[in-house]
Amino acid sequence: MLRRVAAGLALVAVGGCGAETGRLGQPAAQKVYGGIQTRLLDDDLVNFRVSMRGAEGPVDLRLYAECAAAQYALIRGFDFVRHVRTTVEEEGGNWTADAVYTVSPGLPQGLQTIDAGFTVATCERAGVPTV
Repeated sequence: MLRRVAAGLALVAVGGCGAETGRLGQPAAQKVYGGIQTRLLDDDLVNFRVSMRGAEGPVDLRLYAECAAAQYALIRGFDFVRHVRTTVEEEGGNWTADAVYTVSPGLPQGLQTIDAGFTVATCERAGVPTV
């Protein structure tokens, strides 16, 4: 059964301490990151497609895409990214996200701005892959 989920704005705190547990104290599913596809849509507009198994929900895919976007921005010499939109689908435990971000050298206008350097460091500490 294909399930499409809107990945809305969420604040995500990442850190590691001890064994993770999922719902009702059960061991969390092993997250398996399936890869990142990057496509330049315009000079400052980039599409990221990410996939994974073991996600606990849309927020895991949104974080994965955000980590990819932040590293991409740094590679291209930009300091900030701004989230435009993310759609998430799940089918049989396979999760995919299609996300779009803008990249910019200075702090862009908007509510969903992301400091690329800080985000990449956070992703590395959390074990979330980047581009």
